[in-house]
Amino acid sequence: MTSQYIAAIDQGTTSSRCIIFDHEGRIVSVGQREHRQIFPQPGWVEHDASEIWDNVKIVVEEALDKGNITREQLAAVGITNQRETTVVWDRETGEPVHNAIVWQDTRTDDLIHELAGVVGQERFRERCGLPLATYFSGPKLRWLLDQVPGVRERAERGELLFGTMDTWIIWKLTGRHVTDVTNASRTMLMNLRTLDWDPFILDAMNVPRSMLPEIASSAEVYGEAHEFLKGVPVASALGDQHAALFGQTCFDPGDVKGTYGTGTFLVLNTGTEPVMSSNGLLTTLGYKIGDQDAVYALEGSIAVTGSLVQWIRDNLGLISSAAEIETLARTVEDNGGCYIVPAFSGLFAPHWRSDARGVISGLTGYVNKGHIARAVLEASAWQTREVVDAMRQDSGVDLSSLRVDGGMTADNLLMQILADVLDVEVVRPMVAETTCLGAAYAAGLAVGYWPNIDSLRANWHKAAEWAPKMEPEVRDREYHNWNKAVQRTLGWVEREDA
Repeated sequence: MTSQYIAAIDQGTTSSRCIIFDHEGRIVSVGQREHRQIFPQPGWVEHDASEIWDNVKIVVEEALDKGNITREQLAAVGITNQRETTVVWDRETGEPVHNAIVWQDTRTDDLIHELAGVVGQERFRERCGLPLATYFSGPKLRWLLDQVPGVRERAERGELLFGTMDTWIIWKLTGRHVTDVTNASRTMLMNLRTLDWDPFILDAMNVPRSMLPEIASSAEVYGEAHEFLKGVPVASALGDQHAALFGQTCFDPGDVKGTYGTGTFLVLNTGTEPVMSSNGLLTTLGYKIGDQDAVYALEGSIAVTGSLVQWIRDNLGLISSAAEIETLARTVEDNGGCYIVPAFSGLFAPHWRSDARGVISGLTGYVNKGHIARAVLEASAWQTREVVDAMRQDSGVDLSSLRVDGGMTADNLLMQILADVLDVEVVRPMVAETTCLGAAYAAGLAVGYWPNIDSLRANWHKAAEWAPKMEPEVRDREYHNWNKAVQRTLGWVEREDA
């Protein structure tokens, strides 16, 4: 019998990739291509959805060619994507009416204040799990309806379709207008309990329901692809952080994954009931497999982790490559009393303080560049601790271990510091491409390529693990000092500065 494989299309913020996996979850081949970042004015970020679709076709063909694989050997293809990025297109011609508005875009700031009204940014949280913020898709869609000539009229006549990037790609592949629960949960328009579009929010945002996609599970056959993937089942969709949760096989309540890159995203599986956060976290869908119950999650985002290492390299010149931070930090035993809080543009979860700015505190004549390097690594760990504490308080679930992925996990000292600070085991898997792997796993489950989630657990293998070594009294003292440093960042930007 000819070998069968699963393909995953990862439509990301800066590039599109296709990775092909075998039955053991190992990478067979990769295709990747970057797309343009379009900045029409300060704070605005756009992508050309047609350019992205062209790139998707190229990277799929590239991955097939590199692996010497035919489309007939693909059991299914899964989709994972940058979340919240918003595209509207003509139902008949498939032409976008405007560039896609990217999740980083802040043009809806005034609209957010208008929607908040007297109630404030928590107006819809009980329904959708999210605070009002420029981050999410619903306000971006409202902006397109209000600001692009003719769009609202055409939408109300049923001529236009809305989608996030998963929906756009599935529509281009199969002709079906569908999204999954994880991407729908990031629009602000889906009710967390009904898993359907919320009539109250749609009315408040003035969004026509007719242009919204059908909401499906994360793992089911949405349709068969046309053209270059003719006949291949398109069988999963997961927003990127949800896909990483799935790829890390975090299938039990209390399982947490942390993706360490420019910033850090921590996602906690909270089980089959949504947990509303009182501590600055987002309530979101984890995943939904077929007709099984949906699994919910709490998510905490940290703005500056890997980018602090880049700042030390590029702005201060203390190192010449990111990898050197570990070598420099190992020249000392501790931080020498130095703490760095990288609130370059405010603090994200769990503080959400836009008035904060970064500090280096505790400086004495004893501190050298080794201590500063160690404080840089510790900053990622203590920020993780803050989010994990918020997760514990919201969910009542104790962390069993932290499964990590992303570029920063190559730093073994950082991984040990994480284990010490969190007082749990930190585990790095063999396959680092957990986002694509999660999309592949979900698609494979949908078509029976893998029989159940236990078979996925069996595929997951540790590459390395770190156990905590820090004494409890040292951990408590250092956390106390970290919190003192955080307090020094607050209120730095005053109203007249803004």
